[in-house]
Amino acid sequence: MPILLTVTTSGGVLVNTHVESVSLPGSEGAFTVLNSHAPLVASLTAGDIVYAVGGETRSQKIERGFVRVLNNKVEACVEL
Repeated sequence: MPILLTVTTSGGVLVNTHVESVSLPGSEGAFTVLNSHAPLVASLTAGDIVYAVGGETRSQKIERGFVRVLNNKVEACVEL
């Protein structure tokens, strides 16, 4: 089952797509979310959200934010 990745800012939705994996710049260190990942909430620091879609790697640069991982959904609220 793919992961639904949603990245939003105060201005709207930047990313809303199904992905195979997503790597995030956590404030305690970078981490990767795969299918069926354990639930978590984490703060994010400056860096890139990197995600795989159909074998292609894409990224979104951020300054800070928060992420929630639950039931194969990754929801990030970020500042650019």
